[in-house]
Amino acid sequence: MTGPARTQHPPLRAAHLGLGAFHRAHQAWYTQQANERATADDGWGIAAFTGRAPEAAELLSRNDGVYTVLERSAEGDRATTVQSIVRAVPGSDERAWLDTLTDPRVAVLTVTVTEAGYSAGSGVPRRIADGLVARARAGAGPIAVVSCDNLPQNGRALRDVVRKAAGPQAVRLSDIASFVDTVVDRITPAVTPADIDAVRKLTGLDDPSAVVTEPFAEWILAGEFPGGSPDWAQVGARFVADVGPYEARKLYLLNAGHTFLAAAGRLRGYDTIAEAFGDADLRADTEALWAAQRTAVDLPVAELDGWLDDLRLRFSNPRIAHRLDQIRRDSPIKVALRLVAPLRRRREAGDAADDAQLHAVESWIRSLVELDPTDPATALIARTISALPAADRARTVIDHLTPEGTLA
Repeated sequence: MTGPARTQHPPLRAAHLGLGAFHRAHQAWYTQQANERATADDGWGIAAFTGRAPEAAELLSRNDGVYTVLERSAEGDRATTVQSIVRAVPGSDERAWLDTLTDPRVAVLTVTVTEAGYSAGSGVPRRIADGLVARARAGAGPIAVVSCDNLPQNGRALRDVVRKAAGPQAVRLSDIASFVDTVVDRITPAVTPADIDAVRKLTGLDDPSAVVTEPFAEWILAGEFPGGSPDWAQVGARFVADVGPYEARKLYLLNAGHTFLAAAGRLRGYDTIAEAFGDADLRADTEALWAAQRTAVDLPVAELDGWLDDLRLRFSNPRIAHRLDQIRRDSPIKVALRLVAPLRRRREAGDAADDAQLHAVESWIRSLVELDPTDPATALIARTISALPAADRARTVIDHLTPEGTLA
């Protein structure tokens, strides 16, 4: 048995940085759906680069970039073949990166490097800046840079750090690069050997690059695509004037719920979101958190109610093993954006902090103190918080946790 075979050969017209499971389940999947509705010449192929480690690119390249998306609902599994990635490249291949971004046919660069990729210590902004400056020098034409990470105004955030990294060359970027704000949503847990076995049983194929995800997917975009883009709107993406209300909805409800359950659930010994959300006490706490945080979301009540109904089903899906320790990684940045930001917003409006919001922050602090850290950044802040008197910890976090996940 071998992996899925390539039957489509879309021309290379897009690049991606941050080749991982989420990209394969989301942007590449959307592009595949659009390609299936386009003529062969109008399709979009992606050159996808890893952020750091080369393994994902090496594995995917063995099957010519083709892989399986396994959508798991409570009712069963559905397998889809994705062929939109036409080149999978290790992030260390600087020559291939520059060659791709200076190719005038490449009109879109999508980015999934997580919140940490925008921090001062990350090399991502410099890497993108180098590619865009090289494109400007080559006269390769305009390109849309599309951030797909969980940051408020993510396109503008990426624009700012890339321009800073470009230094004196930043002026060149204004002429050739537009930065697009987005909201992306599709729960994509880490793949296990059991998942690969499930793909094999369903398709008869061995596919070590397969990804597992939920049936739900959302993509909301605001910005210019001067060189064109795949017809994502035809397959469910929404183009809007302002993503602000939608990013608030995702950050303050879905992402905040994940962050709270990752802390409180692990403290109770649970491993996945579905397990933690199935705990009556933790579900009640999550519902209370949502009730408090939805006041910061400027969307119609009926639309928000329907979205939350879908979210409850997604959190309850027993066949999506979204692991709490995966969510706990880089948690200081996540807590700053998802829990502390809306708390401060209430305070600035003259309102008292809601008990459910305080409880969520306190649960995260307990997880720092009582659980093993998942990454160096979390370990560092855990040591700082642990050294404080218990009575001062929550106030310190609320007052001083920065969007970069440090204590100012």
